Amino acid sequence: MNMLNMSSLFTTVENPTIISIIYSICLSFLLSSLVAMIYQKTFQGLSYSRNFIQAIILASIVATIAMQAIGDNIARGLGMMGALAIVRFRSSLKDPKDMIFVFMSLAVGIACGVYSFSIATIGTFGFSIFAYIIHTLPFSRDSHFDGLLRFNLSSDTSNKDRLHELLRVSCENFALVTLREVGQGDRLDYAYQVKLNKNEKYEDFVSKLQKIETIKGVNFLLQESTVEI
Repeated sequence: MNMLNMSSLFTTVENPTIISIIYSICLSFLLSSLVAMIYQKTFQGLSYSRNFIQAIILASIVATIAMQAIGDNIARGLGMMGALAIVRFRSSLKDPKDMIFVFMSLAVGIACGVYSFSIATIGTFGFSIFAYIIHTLPFSRDSHFDGLLRFNLSSDTSNKDRLHELLRVSCENFALVTLREVGQGDRLDYAYQVKLNKNEKYEDFVSKLQKIETIKGVNFLLQESTVEI
């Protein structure tokens, strides 16, 4: 009985086989899925997107196929660069951590595409371990702000003084993000980043805010919450 020759999986870029192509794409999918799971486990932002998770996996597969198509052919590589120059990617990554995970996904795809399976595997496991370790360290767990507070308030001085006093007493840190006029200047729309004191509960803080006269539309979005927008 003829057995599968495992050396055929580690073929050269110049002479790929059907088995090596399938194997590299499947390995790219598995390793990028691990990268996506680590991203999900270490996520700390305000908005969580399932589409971004899927993009991490699919980007690795696309990179694998592209590298297999290019091979060692310089003309193909230049053609690929020209094609990518024509396509304009409108999505912007505001979080540097998201950009790093995208780069890691592409690196996995490139390594699998040139049949460097050991580099892809060891690199992915090493990246995942270190990413999780960094996530558990104190400087990663301690956030400077708990969440985003939004509301609108009348523009008279007394209510603003009461608001600032409440923030000073109840919050360890707070920073004004946006301030704009609404209702033809009669009211002001506020957005604050806040971190409450350790003995302050979220429900009590919101209740205190609602006791301020003329305050409306109180919305407190916690940072540890994951919502898809």
